[in-house]
Amino acid sequence: MGYKILSKKELCPNQYEITVEAPFVVKNAKAGQFIIFRAEEKGERVPLTIADINKETGALTLVFMAVGYSTKKLALLEPGDELVDIVGPLGQPTHIKKYGTVVCLAGGYGAAPCYLIAKAFKEAGNKVYMIMGARTKDLIFWQDKMKNVCSELFITTDDGTLGEKGFVTGVLERIINQETVDYAIAVGPMPMMKAVADMTRNRGIYTEASMNPIMVDGTGMCGACRLTVGGEVKFACVDGPDFNAHEIDFDEVINRTKIYKDQEKKRSENCNLLKMSK
Repeated sequence: MGYKILSKKELCPNQYEITVEAPFVVKNAKAGQFIIFRAEEKGERVPLTIADINKETGALTLVFMAVGYSTKKLALLEPGDELVDIVGPLGQPTHIKKYGTVVCLAGGYGAAPCYLIAKAFKEAGNKVYMIMGARTKDLIFWQDKMKNVCSELFITTDDGTLGEKGFVTGVLERIINQETVDYAIAVGPMPMMKAVADMTRNRGIYTEASMNPIMVDGTGMCGACRLTVGGEVKFACVDGPDFNAHEIDFDEVINRTKIYKDQEKKRSENCNLLKMSK
C-alpha cells in the first residue's frame, strides 16, 4: 500500500512541505518523533522529523530539504503520487509536561519539528517562547503557524534581513535576564544547540537538544546515530532524539558528522569524475 501525497508546496529555496495520507502513522504520533520513508521501491531509507499531524484526517506533514538523491526524488513528486512506504512513528516523544515557562529554539530547518513541540507545550499549560533563526529571511518559514502555538515569537537572521540581526542565543539571553525560564529545547544545527547548552548550563535551566545526526535503519542496529550522553553511549533513533543538552558530548557528534559529510563529498566528486570520463 502506497502513501498518497495530499499537498505539496515550496516553503523557501530548496525546502518543501508535503502532506501525506498516513492514518496509521498519525494515530500514535507525538511531538518530537520521526518517520523513515522510501520514495521508490529500490530507494534508500530516509528519516524525517514529524512536522505536524491531523488525527482527524490522518494527514502527516513533513518538511525536507532536497539535498540528496531521495529527497530530490521526493521534491519531484506531486499531489496524487505515492511514497512506497513510511515507517513510524519512531524515536521517543519530546518530554511534554507543565514546566512553567518554556523556550523553544529553532535553527533553520529545525523550525519544522519545533512547531509541533511548541504546540504540545502550550496545550500542556506552559508559557511558550519561540525563537526562530536562520542565515537570511528567505530561509524563515511558518511564521504565522508559529504565532498560533506560542506566547511570543522572535525571529533572528544572521544578516538582519528579518527580525533581529544576530543569533537565537542573543534573544535567549535577554529572556533569561528578564524572567525565570524553567525549560529550554533546541532543534537545529549542532553548533547552535551546543551554544544554547553552554548558555543555559550555568543558569541552571534544564535544556534538551534534539539530536538528528546520521541515521540509517532507525532501530539502533547500524550505530550511525551513536553519541555520548553523560558518559554513556546512546542512539538518537531509539533513545532520543531528545537528550539532556548539558550531558551531550557535542564535540564528538560534530566530529563524527564531519567524517560522514567528508566521505559523502568525496563520493559525489568521484561520481562526477566518473560521469566526465564517460
